[in-house]
Amino acid sequence: MRIILIIALWFIGTGTAHADAAGVYLAPEAFVARAFDGQPPAPRVLWIDAALREQLTDALGHAPSSLRLRYWAVAQRSVWVLDEIGKDRPITLGVVVDRGAIESLDVLVFRESRGWEIRHAFFTDQFKQARLDHERGLDRDVDGITGATLSVRAAKRVATAALILHAHSEAAVDHLAAAGDTADPGDVTPRRDVTSVSEIAETR
Repeated sequence: MRIILIIALWFIGTGTAHADAAGVYLAPEAFVARAFDGQPPAPRVLWIDAALREQLTDALGHAPSSLRLRYWAVAQRSVWVLDEIGKDRPITLGVVVDRGAIESLDVLVFRESRGWEIRHAFFTDQFKQARLDHERGLDRDVDGITGATLSVRAAKRVATAALILHAHSEAAVDHLAAAGDTADPGDVTPRRDVTSVSEIAETR
């Protein structure tokens, strides 16, 4: 009887873990709407030119999979919905960037069988206020999660790429104008007041 009970509990536990592993945690449309208090602006398109492609390839470890990205922006704030492979399948993340710093990073859709723990706030909160350093990396260390190494790495790549992309977006241009800076927004030599936001996914 005790053996049967232990086996039953094991199946219940593994079943719960598997149920938590993959799924839609927040629909991308809902994420965008939430970021703008229920009134999202019309989407914009960012074309990936040669210089931006090179920077993103460095950040992601692979070339971007599309020639353009869709994003949403109001003034100096931009929102991006991005995909990046964890181990075998893409993880969809949402990133909000405000004035060159990450305001929030959320796991929207998780498709892998392991690593889903990155969805929790104890992990995603580490990205708040992250910016680019002078080598186009994150300006802070992000603690990993045992058993979720590949998912953690994917999230870090998305955050970095998002900051680079934000610097090339119209939101960054608005930020520079507000600050009275006439520098070329395509020059992503990281400034403390400029961040970028986005990830490489097909235009949705």
